[in-house]
Amino acid sequence: MRVLANPVLVRATVVFVAATVAFLLSLLFMRMLRKSIMQDAEMTSEPSPSLETLPLHLYNTVIQQLKQQKHELQVQSQAEQHRARTTESFSQAVLANLSCGVLVFGSNGLVKTSNPAAKRILGFAATTGMSAEDIFRGALVNSGTKAVAGVFPDETPADTANESVCVADEVAAVLHEGAKQRQVSAEYETPASDQRFLSVTVSPISAGDGDLLGAACLINDLSELEHIRRQRELHGEISAEMALQLRTSLATIAGYAQQLANNRDPELAEQLANDIAHEAAHLDQSIGGFLTDKRAAQGAGAAG
Repeated sequence: MRVLANPVLVRATVVFVAATVAFLLSLLFMRMLRKSIMQDAEMTSEPSPSLETLPLHLYNTVIQQLKQQKHELQVQSQAEQHRARTTESFSQAVLANLSCGVLVFGSNGLVKTSNPAAKRILGFAATTGMSAEDIFRGALVNSGTKAVAGVFPDETPADTANESVCVADEVAAVLHEGAKQRQVSAEYETPASDQRFLSVTVSPISAGDGDLLGAACLINDLSELEHIRRQRELHGEISAEMALQLRTSLATIAGYAQQLANNRDPELAEQLANDIAHEAAHLDQSIGGFLTDKRAAQGAGAAG
């Protein structure tokens, strides 16, 4: 009874019993956990299939499929390369046989490719890597054909009619200012100092997504047509002048004839007759020479 009456001893006894129970529970839990682990180990102890245990025919099947895929990829690659070479050869053949010149400018403003006609018309042995300024060298656009719409949205044609625009400026407008197709004409001088009259069309080259890749410049040599046009204008001016001269001569002859009809003086009549003959001879010489030159020019044009 004295032992139970001692609170310190009672507290120590309770702590000892609790510790003993906790120890026994821990041993039981550890045993159960070990048993569970051993069961899991037994379940996973069966060997998994490895590469060494796979059948040989499966190896051969996989290898054959890989070889077949490799062969198909090689055939496809060769076909694509062949199509690319064919397309490139076709494009080069088309460019080489075009009568008009073709210059393709990259986005940096330098020529990437050109055809023989462009080199012949412009008078260069090679144009690759040249800029529009180097090629056209200040050739001015004819004011009558200057295309200004879309380049300077805030300006009207009247504002730019008196400004000097170069062909190189038209190329720059397409490449750097987002302009649409430009079609102009200009007088051009080759490096050998040959004068030519060119029609130039500059068009943007865009990718499928709308990005600008460069510009294509089509060049036509209209020198012969321009020469014929100027000759016609010249003949028209000469014809108008000859018509005025003919009218004046006829009026003069009519005046002399009227005086001759009303005249009774033999000496004056002889003088008037001489004046009429002189005026008629001058008229025949002028008109006859003009008609001879015109027939000769027509014959030369037909022969050419």
